[in-house]
Amino acid sequence: MTATTHWIATAVGQSVLERGGNAFDAAVAAGFTLHVVEPHLNGPGGDMTAVLATAADPTPVVLNGQGPAPAAASIAHYRGEGLDLVPGAGGLAAAVPGAVDAWMVLLREHGTWELADVLAPAIGYARDGHPVLRRVGRTIASVEELFRDHWPTSAALWMPEGRIPEPGEIVTNPAWARTLERLLEAGKAETTREGRIEAFRREWREGFVAREAAEFLRTPHRHSSGTDHAGVIEVSDFAGFSAGLEEAVTIGFRGTTVAKTGPFGQGPVLLQALRILDKFDDADLDPSTERGAHTVLEALKLALADRDAYYGSQADPAVLAQLLSPEYAATRRALITDRASHEFRPGVVDGAEPFLPPLATEAGTAAGAGEPTVETSGSTKGDTCHLDVVDRWGNVVSATPSGGWLQSSPTIPELGFCLGSRLQMTWLEEGSPSALTPGERPRTTLTPTLLLRDGVPVAALGTPGGDQQDQWQLLYLLRTLVGGYSPQQAIDAPALHTTSMPGSFWPRTWTPGGAVVEDRIGADVVAGLRARGHEVTVAGGWTLGRLSTVERDPATGVLQAAANSRGAQGYAAGR
Repeated sequence: MTATTHWIATAVGQSVLERGGNAFDAAVAAGFTLHVVEPHLNGPGGDMTAVLATAADPTPVVLNGQGPAPAAASIAHYRGEGLDLVPGAGGLAAAVPGAVDAWMVLLREHGTWELADVLAPAIGYARDGHPVLRRVGRTIASVEELFRDHWPTSAALWMPEGRIPEPGEIVTNPAWARTLERLLEAGKAETTREGRIEAFRREWREGFVAREAAEFLRTPHRHSSGTDHAGVIEVSDFAGFSAGLEEAVTIGFRGTTVAKTGPFGQGPVLLQALRILDKFDDADLDPSTERGAHTVLEALKLALADRDAYYGSQADPAVLAQLLSPEYAATRRALITDRASHEFRPGVVDGAEPFLPPLATEAGTAAGAGEPTVETSGSTKGDTCHLDVVDRWGNVVSATPSGGWLQSSPTIPELGFCLGSRLQMTWLEEGSPSALTPGERPRTTLTPTLLLRDGVPVAALGTPGGDQQDQWQLLYLLRTLVGGYSPQQAIDAPALHTTSMPGSFWPRTWTPGGAVVEDRIGADVVAGLRARGHEVTVAGGWTLGRLSTVERDPATGVLQAAANSRGAQGYAAGR
């Protein structure tokens, strides 16, 4: 089974499974295809995080494709550039690209196919074309002035003939196709599959890709701050990064083990929220009711406050252990009343002082209300892609590729892509666990999920959505594990989320007491939430969440999958 956020990527992944490839071969092929067909939501210059398990070893493992800050990306340098926040777009926001190297590590460690065969679909769609999404055109329209006036290389690639492509028009990216072919050429002399993969990685990290990117971004260019700056990334930064595998963080909830990333991502938010909610009665946990929606929103505010106070690549493992403990969850649960909180309330943890981020509000906005927001400056309030694959043998992977959006920074013309903007999730304040630190990973929002029962993987799931990713996944888990919904029913049910936390994306604003709900949840629920003090923004009926999932019954081997129907773009397939 294959489920992704774009039908072409699903078709590619499924075609690999049909021809004997395993789940990891299929995931890599689909992942590189997403770079081509959803360029407004991810790209080769971005990042990727996955949670996986193999048929031979069901222990969940995290694939970490989040690159670090460049060596010259210091708080002092950015402050010296006159910045109070890391910009949301432009070369100074770029972490070292991690997605491509991570996909290569996954293929090397657990795949079976030849690299050239895995990449053939992506090369074909980049060279020969694919039908462009309406949302790609809308994204380009949002930044048209920026492209024309400041980023001419981006205009040349994304506005062929000087215009925005029409929905369904066939578009190409020959420069990216050539880049992939050149990277494959680097391994032609190698005699083993692993050797060819490693040659590809070396050329990416130390060869022409790193050289072109570093040289191009040395020229000052417009950032979302409205000012011009040169990037600080160097070839040595590319060469110094290697994606790797690390232990997943897990808790049990209603007989199911939930596996997530560590605190370099926001994955533990989902685990903390489940811990808080686990002692509530089932009647309190239906997100489609006023009572359930209120309880879920309040639990999420508490978990997200801890995210901003304690999470980061340098977070102390002992602190995370406390945050995930039943005892700590009890203290947080006691804070939930019948009224909506408008406060930022991190908890008290032994041996750590909570970081209190700047709490800025933005008049007239409700972050995350509906479809992804792309500003004219290129800054994007969070969206990405997702894919899930399970094969006949029981290999399973959930992956969330992101960053390197076409609006992240100027296109590097020789490469056919731009670098990402993940460093905007760091703070320019000393003492923050997610402060901008040379060589350290920014705290990412990427948060795929793996579910296990009796130590055996049974499901992979995830969603795009920036700060909303774990929030929407929480709704899914409550509806399936508590409410008895089928996967597709849970994905299609009305969604909601809180905006009552500092946003992870520039300009890092929040809405105290903010809640966004799909109008399908019902006028009575909306009125009830407002009566409890929630600042409710009502979004369109089918606008929040883009979940997908695959499942496998270990007893029977039967597979199933489900995908988001919002936007008529996600797709699940299998046999």
